[in-house]
Amino acid sequence: MPDTRRRGDDLVRAIYASTLAELAEAGFEELSFEKIALRAHTGKAALYRRWSTPAELVLAALTDPVAGFGETPPPGTGDLRTDLLVLLGGFARVLDEPHGRALVQLITQRRRHPALFERVRDLVFRPRQELILELLGETGTARLAAVGPRLVLVAHIEAGPVSEAEVEAIVDEVLLPLVG
Repeated sequence: MPDTRRRGDDLVRAIYASTLAELAEAGFEELSFEKIALRAHTGKAALYRRWSTPAELVLAALTDPVAGFGETPPPGTGDLRTDLLVLLGGFARVLDEPHGRALVQLITQRRRHPALFERVRDLVFRPRQELILELLGETGTARLAAVGPRLVLVAHIEAGPVSEAEVEAIVDEVLLPLVG
């Protein structure tokens, strides 16, 4: 009988996808290696060999270039408005994907797990805010770079999927007037 177990990158990707799906559905409080292993169709030992805690696994999954957020390349359109639309539109779309739904779960539970949320902020949010800050140039501040993503996130939490029209309104009615 052939061996059909996944190994290496295939197994890690299945574990990451299972982690993010489980987190998105049940939240961090309910997350366990047992549930992740069951969803990934593997044994708990495969998880314990690589990560010592569910929090470590969550961070690895969120920052993975395939399952999670990875790096966001600069849009480079040469137009500030278009660059902001590309970045914020991409963020709005990702909030409806498993890693985006998992991120929303972590945000809503940040007071219960402040250390985990701080790492998520460092690894997921800050790089994107720094990219926006670069686009804004001399007129930008860290606070201003955080406004667009926060507005998209709040719109998603309040009403679900964020439309292109809403992203355009955030850029045209809030960000560009603030930049001047």
